Amino acid sequence: MLKKERYRNLIEYFTQHFPEPETELHYQNPFQLLVAVVLSAQCTDKRVNMVTPALFERYPDAQALALSTVDEVFTYIRSISYPNNKSKHLVGLGRKLIEEFQGEIPAQVDELQKLPGVGRKTANVIASVIFNQPTMAVDTHVFRVSHRLGLVPKTASTPLTVEKELIKFIPQDLIPKAHHWLILHGRYVCLARTPQCSRCALTHFCKYFEAMQKKKVL
Repeated sequence: MLKKERYRNLIEYFTQHFPEPETELHYQNPFQLLVAVVLSAQCTDKRVNMVTPALFERYPDAQALALSTVDEVFTYIRSISYPNNKSKHLVGLGRKLIEEFQGEIPAQVDELQKLPGVGRKTANVIASVIFNQPTMAVDTHVFRVSHRLGLVPKTASTPLTVEKELIKFIPQDLIPKAHHWLILHGRYVCLARTPQCSRCALTHFCKYFEAMQKKKVL
């Protein structure tokens, strides 16, 4: 099957069955989503959502966060992975937003990456979810699913190469949605250790499934 056909099948299925996918992080404004995404690095959305209500009540905006201390922020996020580093990132993020961006969340990926704790993946999430830009955040789920389905070549060995490959074949207006499609599929169906192929609707064009079937025959 040609790569273009794989993408067409992917888009047709998800457009029909999951036309409006959304992030599972809870937030009410761009500032809250930015903080939640920073916290979600190597941590589950479920855990982040347990922590953020109290955190957002104490720090409703960048100004409040900028005036806080690392030790105080730590008390709110201590159950999150890497709380020491993330506490430093959040305080630095608040101060940077006030000093350079008048407390507003920048829309451009290169500007977002100037913020402490914000790498390319996080910047792409914010640009996509908040500003509906055609940016593709590649986390472990997107990386894994893209390779298994055959959307990207084996030589695409880094998140950046996967990102560039995906945005070449997915229509720009669908890239923000495709980001969620791939993440959610990897989170609930195409699991890392035990992929749920028996209930996956994409096996008819999945390279991984095809390879597993051949192994069974041999």
